[in-house]
Amino acid sequence: MTKVRFEPTISPRQGKGPRVICFSATPQEITKIARIERIGRDAKGRLNGFQRPQIASHIREISDYLGQDDAMLPNAIVLAFAKGASATRDGGFVVDTSGGPPGWVVDGQQRLCAALSLPERKFEFLVSSFLCDDMAELNRQFILVNNTRPIAKPLIYELLPGLDGLPHRLSDRAGAALLTERLNYDPDSSLRGQINQQTHPEGIIKDTLLQRLLMNSLQQGALRGFESNGDLMSEGVELVSNFFGAVQHTFAKDWKDHTPKTSRLVHGVGLISLGYAMDELAIRNKAKSQRQFENGLKCLVGKTHWSSGEWNFGTEKRLWHALQNTKADYRLVSHFLVRLIRRAN
Repeated sequence: MTKVRFEPTISPRQGKGPRVICFSATPQEITKIARIERIGRDAKGRLNGFQRPQIASHIREISDYLGQDDAMLPNAIVLAFAKGASATRDGGFVVDTSGGPPGWVVDGQQRLCAALSLPERKFEFLVSSFLCDDMAELNRQFILVNNTRPIAKPLIYELLPGLDGLPHRLSDRAGAALLTERLNYDPDSSLRGQINQQTHPEGIIKDTLLQRLLMNSLQQGALRGFESNGDLMSEGVELVSNFFGAVQHTFAKDWKDHTPKTSRLVHGVGLISLGYAMDELAIRNKAKSQRQFENGLKCLVGKTHWSSGEWNFGTEKRLWHALQNTKADYRLVSHFLVRLIRRAN
């Protein structure tokens, strides 16, 4: 068994959460006990890791600074351990590295990468580590540590599903984030592989916009009932998938091979507005299947102009590309779509 020991250490008295232990270590010593694991997914869509991609320009700037003789870094590298690390009674910190680095770098990855790119020298970082009971607790602490920092919000949103004890504003989005994950990776989903996430940048539909649509429906629309009876991840996912299957069939020329720049159907204004159309058809028309949604959307054919032409809203006319991601345009288009659906029924 290979163990690495650090001393002296400081363990401040804090709350009842994970124990915090601080010490100093060189970049090389840190990489022996902790690793940087980039966020990604396996073939089945399971989430792995939680670190954002490297920012090359940022790393170069830090490297240039650390190369100076008078360089100093008061910011701590934050490490997390779910196993393989413990504090000793005599004030030491022992890490078992026989199976590889058991810890994760949860903050300071750019600084650490920058230091590792320089010739090895005795430059020590302040290290702040915390010991968690399991990976769920480790992920929760990562979110809480980074939520007040300028980290990409979509990355945090991908990590939300299944975690408890989060701030209310994050808990509200957790259901929408889990729905988005299922819709992007479920083999039967009509949106499979089409949603742009931190772990799937090839997608066209922005995950945060789809989450906004889903949050609206969860709060006051068709998905509200599913959330309360526990069927959200089965029947709720199926309903949304069926609706977007109908959208892709009904407006095929405005969807296929398009981006938000070439079609407002896959743009924020189209997605948010369609969410209200979905709620209208599901609640008033009792639509559930793709065929039922297709029948409900027929009344919109010829009256929408997602990728060319001009909309006639009655009180005003707008060229298709003039519609933008604004609350006013969300309201304008959604009211128009819902009004047409109600008139047809």
